[in-house]
Amino acid sequence: MIRILDFLAAFFGLLFLWPVLLIVTIIGLFDTGSPVFIQERVGRNKKPFNLIKFRTMSVETKSVASHLASNASITKLGAFLRKTKIDELPQLINVMKGEMSLVGPRPNLFNQEELIKERDALGVYDVLPGVTGLAQVQNIDMSTPALLAKTDRKMIDTLTVKSYFQYILMTATGSGSGDAVK
Repeated sequence: MIRILDFLAAFFGLLFLWPVLLIVTIIGLFDTGSPVFIQERVGRNKKPFNLIKFRTMSVETKSVASHLASNASITKLGAFLRKTKIDELPQLINVMKGEMSLVGPRPNLFNQEELIKERDALGVYDVLPGVTGLAQVQNIDMSTPALLAKTDRKMIDTLTVKSYFQYILMTATGSGSGDAVK
């Protein structure tokens, strides 16, 4: 049921939001010269996939978790995109491809070994990663691996169609500050 909801929401999201995607891409060309950011992340069953986002940091920023990156790396456009969560819209492509769900644990990098260990122990990688979820709306980021893994497991165990839509609505209306940056 959730996969059908994911597919339909991603399809109609891309169909209706393509003008926003186009405008952000054009503005992003002037901002960083490279408006789309593609990064390998840990997917379901720990298989790699390429996450697609709008670039919010300068091109020179090292490939680390957001909480380890410097605030100075975020561009002016990037700050706006993060605040409005527009930077996440290209992930609808990942959802359409079946690599992600709209709701699930945020996909981490392969170099986040402590988080991988915590999530692996709790079976978090048994589900598709998501664009948003319980941890995001509660402002729990990847800087606290044990808490994040426990929160992800709680979300997985209690996810219903109602809570699926609640997390999406809470994210769209501004709950959660997004990925923390130093």
